[in-house]
Amino acid sequence: MKYFFLVFFLFVLQENSFSQENIDFERTKDFPKTIEKVRDIPKKENIWAFIMAGQSNMAGRGQVEPSDTIPNNRILTINPLGEIVYAKEPLHLYEPTRTGLDCGMAFSKILLENIPKNISILIIPTAIGGSSITQWLGDSLYREVKLLSNFKEKAAIAQKYGIIKGILWHQGESDAIASRIPNHDKNLVDLFSNFRKITGNLTLPIMIGELGSYSKTNEDWQKINQKLKEYTSIDQHSAIIQTQDFKHKGDDIHFNSEGQRMMGERFALTFLQKFNK
Repeated sequence: MKYFFLVFFLFVLQENSFSQENIDFERTKDFPKTIEKVRDIPKKENIWAFIMAGQSNMAGRGQVEPSDTIPNNRILTINPLGEIVYAKEPLHLYEPTRTGLDCGMAFSKILLENIPKNISILIIPTAIGGSSITQWLGDSLYREVKLLSNFKEKAAIAQKYGIIKGILWHQGESDAIASRIPNHDKNLVDLFSNFRKITGNLTLPIMIGELGSYSKTNEDWQKINQKLKEYTSIDQHSAIIQTQDFKHKGDDIHFNSEGQRMMGERFALTFLQKFNK
């Protein structure tokens, strides 16, 4: 009997392993096979840098497709060593067993269609899935990343090579619980003040994505969205991006690939219409 249970246990373990391998293969099958360093980096004044921050819907959990990995010599990002490389999805350097399509390339492509031809985009990832706003404020070590310290480090890279033009922020799912919601707008004030001090620009544009409308706790998610709207109503250097028409990828949490691309486009159009004057 003991032998039977041992064999059964090993069988289940093996089946689960195969299942996880299949999931990982499907998620990563179209990830880029090579990343190319930029040998002739444009002049600093010709690089507009944007920092992506927040949690998993900014880090990206969408399905990467081959078209998402076609580089453009005017869209740049960084590799784990902080070197400038040509951007391909997925952009985020963290959580390698989770990462997927984010909104960065879609954002950058729309910008390129509407800005001078001599300008390149440097898109810098700092988002960590599951991170709360208090963890960002406290510079917590979360999933092996010190959140605010990492932001500061990446902002320094952005300033070394270009001019920081804005921050893309999507976060709030982790704070959509009764005990955290009341302080969310105040926490936004404190965190974004820190971001702007770090970048040396107290009027730096911050574009904020709403939470989706499909959560099993949607009432709490919409309370966070109300806090985001309250914040943007008092900060003239911020703007909110609507996401209520987006669909999830099947988990009631993360935007699907179409939603990620649409979010990138809306971030870009908002920047162009409100801040690129």
